[in-house]
Amino acid sequence: MLYTDSTLDLLAAHLQGRAAFHPYPTAAERAPWEALPDGLRARLIADGEAVQRADWPFLPAVRFMDYWRDGNRSRYEALYFRRRTMLGTLVQAECLEGHGRFLDDIITGVWALCEETSWVLPAHNVVDGTFGALLPDKTQPCIDLFAAETGALLAWTHYLLAPALDAVTPLVTPYLRREVQERIVTPFLTRTFGWQEPNEWGVNNWNPWCNANCLAALLLLEDDGARRRAGVARALQTLEHFLAGYHPDGGCDEGPSYWAHAGGSLFDCLALVRQATGGAVNYFDVPLIGEIGRYILRMHVSGDFFINFADGAARLTPPADVIYRYGRAIGDDALAAFGAALFPTHARYPLQPWYSFTRQLPQLFDEAALADNTTPLPCPRDAWLPGVEVMATREAAGSDAGFFLAAKGGHNQESHNHNDVGQYVVFLDGQPLLVDPGVETYTQKTFSDRRYEIWTMQSGFHNLPSINGVVQQAGRAFRARDVAYSADDAEAALTLDIAGAYPPAVNVTRWLRTTRLHRDGTGVEITEDVTLAAPAAVALHLITAAPPQLDAPGTARLTPAAVLRYPEELHATVEELLLTDPQLQGVWGEKLYRIVLTADGVQNALWKFHIERG
Repeated sequence: MLYTDSTLDLLAAHLQGRAAFHPYPTAAERAPWEALPDGLRARLIADGEAVQRADWPFLPAVRFMDYWRDGNRSRYEALYFRRRTMLGTLVQAECLEGHGRFLDDIITGVWALCEETSWVLPAHNVVDGTFGALLPDKTQPCIDLFAAETGALLAWTHYLLAPALDAVTPLVTPYLRREVQERIVTPFLTRTFGWQEPNEWGVNNWNPWCNANCLAALLLLEDDGARRRAGVARALQTLEHFLAGYHPDGGCDEGPSYWAHAGGSLFDCLALVRQATGGAVNYFDVPLIGEIGRYILRMHVSGDFFINFADGAARLTPPADVIYRYGRAIGDDALAAFGAALFPTHARYPLQPWYSFTRQLPQLFDEAALADNTTPLPCPRDAWLPGVEVMATREAAGSDAGFFLAAKGGHNQESHNHNDVGQYVVFLDGQPLLVDPGVETYTQKTFSDRRYEIWTMQSGFHNLPSINGVVQQAGRAFRARDVAYSADDAEAALTLDIAGAYPPAVNVTRWLRTTRLHRDGTGVEITEDVTLAAPAAVALHLITAAPPQLDAPGTARLTPAAVLRYPEELHATVEELLLTDPQLQGVWGEKLYRIVLTADGVQNALWKFHIERG
């Protein structure tokens, strides 16, 4: 799709040299910087002044070792990302002001990053081909997500400010170029990393995310024309593996939280290639590229709420400017409008703690046009992604009023998987009723063989049943069967058999679950058609954002505006789920709640649940 003979010919004919590659104004080109909104300029220059008054964090070796000693990755990462935020903030302030008063501090930041033994995070450290070394080996440069981000940050710093830095001292920019070449550009050209090729989990967001930053470093710093062409070709060749994991619908099995660095980073790659070839190499008319962009719009619920299957948070701040530019690139007015509508509330500086100028620069120059945008959110009525078996539906297009329902099938070895085949979420008027908790702050356990000891990964803490206390199991074999989707002006529904997500020992012959939204305002209906080979104790779990009230047998009030009606033969209890993790607290506050509906001796059952206004 991307790496073809014709593409190689176009690169040979049109790929610009380093001197000609000019994606955005440099700091020396004052007019575009001074034309940015005065309030924005003043605020970001003040941010630079605040950094000048701060001390640069010390990165001790013992903090790097924490991850392999006690599993904590946050202590080191906080210091590591703070350094990058400080440098990016200073570079931005100097570009905006242009008086040279931030240059000494920028040199301090460049020097500090170049002196780091490794730019790899402890959780991603590889020495002699294996994980587990307490410290990195400088002689074995490895490209992970944030080594690549660091290389790109330094490359953009060079692009924006090299003449001004050279005027202070001629020693800094050669040092910067040498370190980025040795740690990023040359390894990218000469070695193969795990994120570039398929593995048992498929190719995930690491592929486009690393490729985008390696491309930026290469295009901004590499002088040799043959190496430039080889690097762009290598990125396109490895991106083929990423695209091969997608179905034609563009659905991302990592969930919307990862779109920013899955589909969004794919956009970064293709936009850089288009810029570097003067538009001669342009993939934005490829249908799959368009569908991957539209995924983020299709997963939107209301405001900052998104469907959060897999390792996702229910509240997101996706990169609004990337969405806007993606929509424009593929000629999709609805996607561009979605990005524009999000921009006033979602535009942040910095966009990320690692400071990505690949995104920060275009957002700055879109600020004047989009900061006061009043475009309404598109709110598409229906989405069905058969590749990842995800449905999203609402009462009417163009509004978050009324009920919203999303449900999934799939299997339990998806990227960033939770054991959640058959999971669904329900919202009313943009507010959560039945929810997916999401994921806690990552630790060593998150990506280990102990992953499913974490409660948020278990089906018992999703809107799913357990049978004789047994929950869903991990693995591709544990999947939905007989998946059927339908939608019309009256309703939308997803039916699937979730029995295959449970181990054979529970003797579940069939568990046919149907989630249905009625567009007449009468709400959401869930049907559970159960056949077990032998009588068993069954518990249905429902996770709520607000404390539910058990008003009477068969009735649970989910919020002041919504009621759950359930079969009276089921016994209901409510449990508090105390949230201690800061990431979960940032979404839900101090607590979530679990309604547990139980019945003993179940062998055959047909249960209906209704969620309605009331």
